[in-house]
Amino acid sequence: MPVAYLGLGSNLGDRRATLAAAVRRLRAEPGLRVLAVSGYYETAPVDCPPGSGDYLNAAAAVETDRDPHDLLKLLQHIERQFGRVRTGVNSPRTLDLDLLLYGDRVIDTPDLVVPHPRLHERDFVLIPLLELAGSVGHEVVHPILDKTANELMGADLTRYADPSLPRPRVYLNRPPSPQLLAGQRALVTGSTSGIGVRIAIEYAGHGATVISHGRRPDFDHPDRYISADLTDPVECDRLADEAWNRSGGLDIVVLNAGADTLTGDAVSWSFDQKLDALLAVDLKATMRLGRNLGARMKARGRGVILTVGWDQAETGMEGDSGQLFAAVKGAVTCFTRSLALSLAPEVRVNCLAPGWIRTAWGETASPGWQERVRRETPLGVWGLPEDVAAAAVWLASPAAGFVTGQTYRINGGAVRG
Repeated sequence: MPVAYLGLGSNLGDRRATLAAAVRRLRAEPGLRVLAVSGYYETAPVDCPPGSGDYLNAAAAVETDRDPHDLLKLLQHIERQFGRVRTGVNSPRTLDLDLLLYGDRVIDTPDLVVPHPRLHERDFVLIPLLELAGSVGHEVVHPILDKTANELMGADLTRYADPSLPRPRVYLNRPPSPQLLAGQRALVTGSTSGIGVRIAIEYAGHGATVISHGRRPDFDHPDRYISADLTDPVECDRLADEAWNRSGGLDIVVLNAGADTLTGDAVSWSFDQKLDALLAVDLKATMRLGRNLGARMKARGRGVILTVGWDQAETGMEGDSGQLFAAVKGAVTCFTRSLALSLAPEVRVNCLAPGWIRTAWGETASPGWQERVRRETPLGVWGLPEDVAAAAVWLASPAAGFVTGQTYRINGGAVRG
């Protein structure tokens, strides 16, 4: 797929939050893959109405199956979703998404000009593009001027002989996250990638002390990580003991670990091999750890346990994967409800049921699967690990104190029956 470069800007409202949310929205779009995003740069408004606020700008490199005009329509649609109202030339806006470059294409139509006609004149575009070159792995080249972003910047530096022209400056302000989980101690299994690592990051960001888990050792973070092979019941018990003792007791346990039967060598496994792996990790380890740690939490008088199911477990999906995941994740959902009854009122237990979430498999899924996501999800986009993590934060927080024994579908509204 061709690589396109996008410019992002905002000078109304919470600019940083808006740009971050816009990047998440791009990452969720089927048939579009975000390769890299630059840092944020703050710039005085250029050719804008008097009183316009400073802009925050960034650039993103994306791969897409959309043609340039279709991509422009998508960008304008996202702008409208973020409250963009076009009231005049260069008027203040919540979000500005520009198509800067589309491969080596040169387009000049009434509704689209590529490369962007002022790309080479704007440092708040060139500086982020220059930053992206290292991330994408090749130079960003202007197809008409036949110059790289670095060459264009070099030619433009003479303007800064005039000290009254401020250069774009890196914007480092990060507003603190609300500490919804301050003082809590959490274990997140299967937290070296995908949904698990995002839950661990969000928990830490909200003030929790997090112990992560994976199958392989992590020698860089031995105090915050425990390795264990959850196909082995003895290893499950060791993980429970070590996590509990190391933290002086756990307040939150997220049983996210699951066998990967969709990528790598597992793609060629037989149905029985995949079933054995899913039963061992997704079901048996979840049950063993949930019962072990749940009993300790109940005896101590407090705690939250989250399991991970699947949004189509009850309705089913055709094919081998549908049969496998419906059987195993359906059992996880049923176990969750029973465990919630067993551990109440001291411990709350709920199940996260993700739908089409763009983990490593989703990043490389075929065009057919991308279209299926569009078709089956009312919101028309992939879910992201951050979407599941947001639900995990809420369910672990005091705000969900009256919620237990429930299954929460994070699936963009998909309902099948």
